[in-house]
Amino acid sequence: MGYSMASIKNKEALIENGESPSDKKARMLALSSFEHALKAVDPKQIIKSKIRLDNSKLLVNDYVFDIDRFENIYVVGGGKASGSMAEALEHVLGSRIREGVVNVPHGSSHKTEIIKLHGASHPVPDEAGVEGAQHIIELTEKAKENDLVVCLISGGGSSLMPLPRNDVSLADKKEITDMLLKSGATINEINTVRKHISNIKGGWLAKKAYPATILNLILSDVIGDPLDFIASGPTVPDSTTFKDAIKVLKKYNLWEKAPASIRKVLSDGEKGVIPETPKPDDKTFKKVFNVVVGNNRTASLAACNYLKSEGLNTLLLTTTLEGEARHVGVMMASIIQEIGFSGNPLKKPAAVVAGGETTVTVTGKGVGGRNQELALAAISKINGINGAVLASMSTDGIDGPTDAAGAIVDGKTLAKAVKRGLAPEEFLAENDSYNFFSKLEDLIFTGQTGTNVNDITVIVAL
Repeated sequence: MGYSMASIKNKEALIENGESPSDKKARMLALSSFEHALKAVDPKQIIKSKIRLDNSKLLVNDYVFDIDRFENIYVVGGGKASGSMAEALEHVLGSRIREGVVNVPHGSSHKTEIIKLHGASHPVPDEAGVEGAQHIIELTEKAKENDLVVCLISGGGSSLMPLPRNDVSLADKKEITDMLLKSGATINEINTVRKHISNIKGGWLAKKAYPATILNLILSDVIGDPLDFIASGPTVPDSTTFKDAIKVLKKYNLWEKAPASIRKVLSDGEKGVIPETPKPDDKTFKKVFNVVVGNNRTASLAACNYLKSEGLNTLLLTTTLEGEARHVGVMMASIIQEIGFSGNPLKKPAAVVAGGETTVTVTGKGVGGRNQELALAAISKINGINGAVLASMSTDGIDGPTDAAGAIVDGKTLAKAVKRGLAPEEFLAENDSYNFFSKLEDLIFTGQTGTNVNDITVIVAL
């Protein structure tokens, strides 16, 4: 099995968009650091490095499973990276896998022979996702005490494995998901709601697989790697309650606007009329083994190591970056200014890497994503600084509802925009970062990367 470095499709054009040699070099360094980050969290590479078979022993981090003791091995799961993970796992286990169903984004190019890759929609769930989730549940319910269920989980699993609870329809679930995405709610808050209107998330998948043994391989897209929030935690105990889900909707003034079926399920759950999601003391979880095989820190460190190797003074600022994208953009740009003013926190040539996931509260009618909006907000503050670049991208290759992964700006971007009659603040007011950067040809395109570990922002000051 070969592994190739994930690439930025328009990398050379983005580098050439720099006006001075320093701008071009800074762009090259930032974009190349992204490619090294993507390679580090390539699911195939990760599975190959973290999981191996030694005769009948399956070695996964500190765990050892004697697969001769299991009658059947089933593979289930879902997420943006789960197709790559399934392909790599088949390479390790081969015909020892009895059967498998994994929900992946429509159009996934991954090839498997035993595990069925079922196409579904992200970020808004569709009926195909429901159908695949039902097959996953049917397969896990077949598992017996002497069976092993390997669960492949990555970011995007919440949307790709929808199985609405009680009278909640898929349309209702789509509606509340869309409301939450536009409200500025964090991914943890969104998943708190989704877990409590689902028959698969929040530990229910593990509950249905019991008494089989579950090995959960997780590629994390949630800050801090809280297992119960990654893909809404289908195989781990849920730390949240129906009451918490109601609080989230009320916090963003969505309770009264939420579909009646959702309010009924959450209210019934709060009253104890329907069962709460499985909690840590449930016997189910004594047979569940969770392994985070990759996360944002893995990617961010790889970006840092590359930049250091190129002779830059490099700082990993954080892998827990959160906040409104436009505010974070201004903050990151201010670090570029400070480096120029005082050599703090690093002397030039310098690079700072920040990983995490920001949010966008949508008030305008434009098109964009959090990484593009972050970059758009930084333009004015770095204006006129030679050899200064800020680039931000989503590691899954899809920033918000767009086909771009993110965007890149430098100290000449504002002047170029003004020359073309573009006012950054007007596009920012309309949440229209995509159209702004499209006109400047500074969007980053990777296509679907097959992985997903949040976002990475890199600043370079030469």
